[in-house]
Amino acid sequence: MSMFKLFFRSLISRMLLLTICSVVAGQAISSFFWVHQFSESEKKSVIANAQHLAESALSTVVFFNDLPLKYRHLVLEQLRGMGGSRFFVSLNSEKIHINPIQDSKLKRQVIATVSEVLTTGIAADKNLEIEFSSPDDLHVLKNDILLKDLPPSWGAYSLIIPTAEPPILVLQIEVESNEWLYLAAILPPPYLLSDNQLISAQQILTLFFTTLLLLLFIYLLFRQQTKPLQKLAKAVSVMSIDLDQAPLKEHGATEIVDATRAFNRMQQKLQRYIQDRELLFRSISHDLKTPITRLRLRAELLDDEQQTERFNHDLDDLEILVKGAIQSVQDTDIHENIQYVDVLKLLLQISENRTEKIVIKPASISPYQGKPLALKRCLSNLIENGVKYGGKVDVQVVDSDEKLEIIIQDNGPGIPEHELKTIFQPYKRLHNDDQGHGLGLGIARNIIHAHNGDLHLINREQGGLEVVIIFPRNYKK
Repeated sequence: MSMFKLFFRSLISRMLLLTICSVVAGQAISSFFWVHQFSESEKKSVIANAQHLAESALSTVVFFNDLPLKYRHLVLEQLRGMGGSRFFVSLNSEKIHINPIQDSKLKRQVIATVSEVLTTGIAADKNLEIEFSSPDDLHVLKNDILLKDLPPSWGAYSLIIPTAEPPILVLQIEVESNEWLYLAAILPPPYLLSDNQLISAQQILTLFFTTLLLLLFIYLLFRQQTKPLQKLAKAVSVMSIDLDQAPLKEHGATEIVDATRAFNRMQQKLQRYIQDRELLFRSISHDLKTPITRLRLRAELLDDEQQTERFNHDLDDLEILVKGAIQSVQDTDIHENIQYVDVLKLLLQISENRTEKIVIKPASISPYQGKPLALKRCLSNLIENGVKYGGKVDVQVVDSDEKLEIIIQDNGPGIPEHELKTIFQPYKRLHNDDQGHGLGLGIARNIIHAHNGDLHLINREQGGLEVVIIFPRNYKK
């Protein structure tokens, strides 16, 4: 089942599979009914022809049976010379052994029909042998003589058709003791005695080329129609990284045009919303600096030093919040073009001055499509945290067709389990040092989310923290 899903994941491959199943099922059903109807019609024709031939054979048998013995060979010579009979006729002193053709239901029906007609005019004590033989293996006159060995003057031409090898009906009647009347004739067309197949080799060949041409046309058509869908899927995947990408061209089928138009409108609304949000946030953060500075001046005019210190402490906290908000916007909203990034090279740049503390395990990595400055800032924050609290960091990169995984491990104290869900909140800090504002992890996760990725923090059993970054590979170079 997994192999089936692997080979038929795309819309084109599923449509081709559906077409193959439809064509094969349709042809099989139509061929069944056509062959059945055709076979019944052919069988009726064969039975009717066999009945007429048996009536002619009966007339010949009665004619020879009524002839005096001394005239029978004379009449045979006249028949061969003048071609006056549809049968190859001979009088033999022994019964000729006939090699029968392959048995079938229709063959048995024909023999039964001929036997029924002949027994109505022949005495019951007369031996009657009825069989079908192939022209190349038909014995005549004697058991050691084949039809193909006779000269044309013997009437063998009546049983030979150069363009076909129809089965030959052979009748042998013992008219006298040790005297057998031998009659051989070809049934009128159709020369059909074998059971018909549901689908013949010619039909299979026709079905194959018809299906091949149909699949080719469907593939070209759907490939052309699915191109806009592929562009739409790529644009949706890239939108979280590059919201300012150019609008998609609206073309293709009506449904695809509607979906593309809806995507373009959604992108325009998001662009306006983000621009308004950035403008409002930057304005508020910038405007807060002036009243903070004014309040500091007024606090200095207070006579109570203790009260002045409290005011300054609150203003410091407020200024930290404003600076942190501005930093969060600046670090997260990096306006740069998307390009293929060598992640391993990026990691080596981060660790080039501290190789004794940052160990990068070599690996074969394909370029990743993203924003290089944002990725560098994200990875730098996470690696710096590992070095700061763990002393040493091991970085491993695992690449595959589905995802790019970056694993950062340190030997620090880790994060308490109850804090793992809240650690990404702004200004959330677990240590009492004076460096940072508690925004690094949140900014790093926002950058990863902007690349459609995910960030996981795991406490290692042997101690330390493991940071797992997963970037999906939508398009691999």
